[in-house]
Amino acid sequence: MRADLSLRDLLRSSTLPQSEARLLLAHVLEQHYQLPRSALLSRDEMTLNADALADWKMLEAKRLDGEPIAYLVGKKGFHNIELLVAPGVLIPRPETELLVEIGLREITQLGGKAKLLDLGTGSGAIALAIASAAPSSFVIATDQSPDALAIARLNAKQLHLEGQVQFAQGNWYDAISKEACFDLILSNPPYIESGDPHLTQGDLRFEPLNALTDEANGLSCLERIISKASQHLNPKGLIAVEHGFDQSDAVVDLMRSAGLLDIQTHLDLAGHRRVASGRK
Repeated sequence: MRADLSLRDLLRSSTLPQSEARLLLAHVLEQHYQLPRSALLSRDEMTLNADALADWKMLEAKRLDGEPIAYLVGKKGFHNIELLVAPGVLIPRPETELLVEIGLREITQLGGKAKLLDLGTGSGAIALAIASAAPSSFVIATDQSPDALAIARLNAKQLHLEGQVQFAQGNWYDAISKEACFDLILSNPPYIESGDPHLTQGDLRFEPLNALTDEANGLSCLERIISKASQHLNPKGLIAVEHGFDQSDAVVDLMRSAGLLDIQTHLDLAGHRRVASGRK
């Protein structure tokens, strides 16, 4: 690749989809020149120095090999916040914003103040999005992965939410005391069935396997979370869990078996039943 190619030429010659090429090249401009994304247009005749050009080539090659853009640029927008992400955590997805919206509606009904438990927090997406939008609430976020919690804590610091969100390491409810009770429990657990071909396709190839699949039928983590929810919910407290597009009936059955009331299903933007909720 010639070193005298302009930004416009680099974009034109890239075999990536233009939207992806722009994201990665904008990241290079930000990292090396502290320039905003608008420089792709306002300074499109600009050429990159040797280090910046090498970074662009590396990012382009990694993306062509399938690596997720969020890992390459180290961040991902989610709901009303931006999160730092790395290969140790699941990349936050738009579908999971549905859990945040359900949580915020419940908090509003409780007068804007609630105690929330986020099980399997990963990058901290759910916990921090809710803490940011509902500053009078208190959140405990758990994860069994020390690497995930390190990233979640860093995100809390970046968003100035350290005092509002407490992190705890452990497997689901093992991370909290037996007596701890909450107004609201939210979780996006691993729910992909072991052997599902999607695990070897697209971005999922690069994401942590234990955040995607339970290495079983896809329902074992959901069953554990739902079966013990009443032990950690205040009276009339709400639990809402994300699940696979074809798991709604099974998850509703788990909630009925756990004695939960007012069970509801919630549609994602694609029209799939993506979240189930129930009350103690």
